[in-house]
Amino acid sequence: MNGRVNQIRWSVLTLALPVTVSSLLQRAEGILGVFLVGGLGAEPIAAVGLSQLLIFIATTLLAGFSVSGNVLVAQLWGARRTRDAGAAATHLLLIGLAVAGLLALIGALLSPMLMRLLGAEPSVVTMARPYVTVIFAILPITVTIQICSAVLQGTGDTRTPALALIMVNAVYAALAYVLIYGKAGFPLLGVRGAAIGAAVAELGGALFLLRRSRHLLNWPAGVRWDLLRSAWQVGAPASGERVVQQAGVLLYTKLVIAYGTVAYAAHQVGLSIEALSFLPGYGFAVAAASMVGQSIGAGKYQRAKMENWEANRQAALMMAGMGIVFFFFPYALLRLFTDETAVIELGTSFLKIVALIQIPLALTMVLSGSLRGAGDTRFIMGATFVGMWGVRIPVAYAMSHLLPGTVIAVWWGMVIDWTVRMGLLIWRYRSERWQRIKVIR
Repeated sequence: MNGRVNQIRWSVLTLALPVTVSSLLQRAEGILGVFLVGGLGAEPIAAVGLSQLLIFIATTLLAGFSVSGNVLVAQLWGARRTRDAGAAATHLLLIGLAVAGLLALIGALLSPMLMRLLGAEPSVVTMARPYVTVIFAILPITVTIQICSAVLQGTGDTRTPALALIMVNAVYAALAYVLIYGKAGFPLLGVRGAAIGAAVAELGGALFLLRRSRHLLNWPAGVRWDLLRSAWQVGAPASGERVVQQAGVLLYTKLVIAYGTVAYAAHQVGLSIEALSFLPGYGFAVAAASMVGQSIGAGKYQRAKMENWEANRQAALMMAGMGIVFFFFPYALLRLFTDETAVIELGTSFLKIVALIQIPLALTMVLSGSLRGAGDTRFIMGATFVGMWGVRIPVAYAMSHLLPGTVIAVWWGMVIDWTVRMGLLIWRYRSERWQRIKVIR
């Protein structure tokens, strides 16, 4: 028994660590874009930042393809139905590319109007157009990376996607820099150079992942409607969950912004620091989804429970450790990002508050991963809606009116939100209703 537990413990860790690296690198690509154009001034920074926001919204709408690809492939792989797993991956990749192409066209046409609606100045909109046009044009390439990564993770291969993103970031950093500033004989392209660098880097990453996935992808004789129905069953609620979450985050951010620039700066810096714990949590969530999905596909429900427990245990320990750092050393962390005394003072309160939710956040993330691996994405969407729109937004709105002098009361809405979500997901998992969900037939 101990040998089996140790094997699961090691498997969870070896799956989670590469995903954590991948998540960090995905975040780093966006940060790099803003960082590299920083030397051009405030308008280029705003142009790149707004463009990335619009692209993020588009990829949120496409999230269902990655989630359903991960879950379907994991369960089929666990059931030793490798050809069906390949057929599912191929269907999702082709449909994902078609939808991404449509969104790319819509995004390129509507992005100037959307930027103006968000309050961007005309000069920023003009500067952003060449960048956002290229970034939307490569949306199908971005989706290829996401779907291929999810499919490979479903088979238990989390290292290849991490390696691909290491390559993407290295190429992007080197190429974008020389194109933005006209170094090494290249023309000076400014913001457009950042977009071209991203296009070349992501194309390389997509081709690498397609090559590494070629043993899995296969072209079925006809359309597999059974697999598409299963993909819709899992993917539609997953996309809905992301939309519900991101829409809530936008409104919640608006409530924070109402407290002024210092409050918003403290909020943003605090979130950047909290990502140090959030990214490992996401890694364990993906590990749980892949392992639980494979075990359910193989009919090994007891093993799935052990994998869920181990992923929760490791995530809780790691994120609790980060919570201790956030609570006792907030000043040192904040000084890495800013010298503004007011921001540091308010940011200290933010980090102490989020330190308290690290364990609820860990359990929520991993339980969501486990339930996602079982195909229970509809309940996760419901829990997200209750937590965000039934708790966080109403509490934050009420606090903004009852205590308009301090943003701290609004931040407590996050604590209640994640605690409620944790409770709902624990209840759902313990009910074992997820065992009755049939994803593959």
